[in-house]
Amino acid sequence: MADRIELDGLETYGYHGVFDFEKRAGQKFIVDLVVWTDFTAAAGTDDIGDTISYVDLADIAVDTVAGPSFDLIETLAAAIADRINAVAGVTAVEVTVHKPDAPIHHPFTDVRVVARRSRKSPEPRV
Repeated sequence: MADRIELDGLETYGYHGVFDFEKRAGQKFIVDLVVWTDFTAAAGTDDIGDTISYVDLADIAVDTVAGPSFDLIETLAAAIADRINAVAGVTAVEVTVHKPDAPIHHPFTDVRVVARRSRKSPEPRV
């Protein structure tokens, strides 16, 4: 399926990282989402109930980042991807987690990891 919902630059705060100070003080994380789905029903009805709400997708990502602490942003990205992949109507999801304030003692532009999940057929919307 080629239809997709994209959400870029979702800024949220969490307590993820290997170091104690990251878990104690927390830091900003940026999340990008690409969700593949089928717009056929929604395009025909123009009803939000026939699509996946990008507000709901954002809420899942923010809730996961704000939730229990992980050492690795790889684990965080996978947790977000797994939760979104379980949403009815999702065919595949790609989650990018950026850690702009990563404790790197050299100049850098970005640190990011990408998790992708897919399934053979989407769960039907109820």
